Amino acid sequence: MKQYIVDAFTDELFHGNQAAVCVLDEWLSEELMMNITKENNFSETAFTVKSVDGYDLRWFTPGGEINLCGHATLATSYVLFNFYEKDAGDLTFHTMSGDLFIHRQQDEIVMDFPAYKLNEIPVNEQMTKAMGHKPSRAFIDRDLLLVYEDEKIIREMKPDFDEVLLLDGDGVGVTAQGKEYDCVSRFFTPKDKINEDPVTGSVHCMIAPYWAERLGKNDIHAYQASERGGSLECKVQGDRVVISGKAVLYSIGELFVS
Repeated sequence: MKQYIVDAFTDELFHGNQAAVCVLDEWLSEELMMNITKENNFSETAFTVKSVDGYDLRWFTPGGEINLCGHATLATSYVLFNFYEKDAGDLTFHTMSGDLFIHRQQDEIVMDFPAYKLNEIPVNEQMTKAMGHKPSRAFIDRDLLLVYEDEKIIREMKPDFDEVLLLDGDGVGVTAQGKEYDCVSRFFTPKDKINEDPVTGSVHCMIAPYWAERLGKNDIHAYQASERGGSLECKVQGDRVVISGKAVLYSIGELFVS
């Protein structure tokens, strides 16, 4: 079985976010998909199977299956466009989060995702204890989003991951307005067995709507300030967020699994 490793949300190797992509003829058992994911030890391994009107797509972290992943969707799209659907301009993925619509636009891949809800909750002491800095605002959907007033806090943040585990939400996104970008962010996911996700499309389904409302514009130029780093172009369109990015192939391998 072939496996592709792709760096997503970048056009440079060793930047962006790594994802492994397995293109299957038919679904493997969940146990085997989890074992492959744990062996890879990336934040995500994606598995996809061709269907009548598109592709079924599932995402796994070392901690289990999740319902949406942006960078692994970008990586899967890159693999399919370049190796399986070379003449296609569009793809549809059937996922746990509904249908995702993908468009190839020159050297970028444009992805149409559902927006997350910005359910505001009170800032509490545990947030400050976990992140080392008190946020100005907090929001919850699948993930927790904490807003800060200084980009420097985001870039220098050193969370206490034992304390992060006690926070609500699957992962914890932190964001502030940027100087060179509309916003900067980081995303911490110790519950998924990865302390920090390098570049995360799904959390921008919360981040982009927040900054679109705050800045009064729908096009958000975002940067995720992890060690690897990566940029995302986001457009808020009602209850959808369109996220664009580039990707680069790192390797193609053969998995000897049964």
